[in-house]
Amino acid sequence: MSDLSRTHFRTCSLCEAMCGLEVEVKDGRVERIRGDKLDPFSRGFICPKGAVLDKLHTDPDRLRRPMVKDGDGQWREVDWSEAFETVAKGLGAVIGRGDRNAVGVYLGNPNVHNLDNGLYMRPLLKSLGTRNVFTASTVDQIPRHVSCGLMYGGAGLIPVPDLDRTSHLLMLGANPLVSNGSLCSAPDFPGRLKALRQRGGRLVVVDPRRTRTAERADEHLFIRPGTDAFFLTAMIHTLFEEGLVVDDEVLSVVQGVDAVRSAVAPLTPEAVASVCGVGAQTIRRQARDLAAAPSAAVYGRIGNHATVFGTLTSWAADVLNILTGNLDRPGGVMFPQAAHMPPQGKAGGRGFALGRWRSRVRGWPEAMGELPVATLAEEIEVEGPGQLRALVTVAGNPARSTPNSARLEKALSTLEFMVSVDPYLNETTRYADVILPPPSHLERPHYDLAFTSLAVRNVARFSEALFEAPGPSESEILSRLALIAAGQPYDADT
Repeated sequence: MSDLSRTHFRTCSLCEAMCGLEVEVKDGRVERIRGDKLDPFSRGFICPKGAVLDKLHTDPDRLRRPMVKDGDGQWREVDWSEAFETVAKGLGAVIGRGDRNAVGVYLGNPNVHNLDNGLYMRPLLKSLGTRNVFTASTVDQIPRHVSCGLMYGGAGLIPVPDLDRTSHLLMLGANPLVSNGSLCSAPDFPGRLKALRQRGGRLVVVDPRRTRTAERADEHLFIRPGTDAFFLTAMIHTLFEEGLVVDDEVLSVVQGVDAVRSAVAPLTPEAVASVCGVGAQTIRRQARDLAAAPSAAVYGRIGNHATVFGTLTSWAADVLNILTGNLDRPGGVMFPQAAHMPPQGKAGGRGFALGRWRSRVRGWPEAMGELPVATLAEEIEVEGPGQLRALVTVAGNPARSTPNSARLEKALSTLEFMVSVDPYLNETTRYADVILPPPSHLERPHYDLAFTSLAVRNVARFSEALFEAPGPSESEILSRLALIAAGQPYDADT
């Protein structure tokens, strides 16, 4: 492929937007990247990150061969056989003592942007057999998964706002003019908000800061940080009090309406106004406007999920969508139908459960098979059965992205063994004994498993690799690690 001059079409894998790209390649090098104007989903939109995707591919700091740390703390490049042999020795020594919970796993955000990792991470986790699994999700969106799991029966059943058809969008804790949205995959989120207002719709932003998104809104409510749950439940109270709930035919498909009415009875706008910093009349007006709109959607993100009442806030947003008749309807919030998933309502399964086990030190409950990453440091520090003595990290930098990262860094330095699947020597991987570098974004095929399940329009695209990788694919790297964790030779047939 290196001696061909041609234009390749692929999906950008750097964020949730899934923008379509035109990548011009000549003599084995990327000449130009621009948005694919014929892509029906992104329509030529591209952000500054996507335009320089090739810079990651050619970055001289990116690791292309495995790295092993010698006894004197010095790094050296090795071949893949030596790297896997070192992993087998170090990881096997910890697993061989008989306590699989002595091995922990940390998974970073890029895993959900990666086809191989989406398919091969589960076999690795099953082979490790540990309950000490940590991911970036617990400092991001886990409350959303939990509330949707309890409401709809599956943590992945997340309704997203129908941005292109709604006439009223109430947005909390999000700044898509900077981040382009999250748990709502939409290329050119800012352009879609502009189109909403151009067609006569209304955008209301609830945020304690004067963000770029808030500056473009029809109304900006300066709520007190962490009090979104009070604001939303007072809106729910108003819907009941003023008879603004939709008719019984719509509500016949849901359960627990009377329980919700009783639960929010004390939470009047007057009672919560001093708590959240938004006036009672303003709260009532927001509820009335939401109920009166021809179509409406309540959308919240990390600003109200990563709080003490994050799960309650997520639940309250969906309750508002339900009580105003805007769940699973055009212009409201809708469930995407990803090509690789069964139709909604046909998924089967065992439902959604929480707290099937708890963290060793402080007893925090698991959610979606993982523990809060804020507990990772103490699980390494505190001695006793189940103490973490080895760690596997994949595509993550928790030494910078987790709470009290200085404490975690110190804890990482005490591990007996650590292996990282990562293309860089960074603040986390410098504590590893082995670094296994994956292919670049342009050296691997791509399909979005996670984000097509969160897209504002049903979309499916597959991208072939543009260049040949210098080493094994991520599927092979993870497969070899799974073999090692299972006590098998790393070079066995996968």
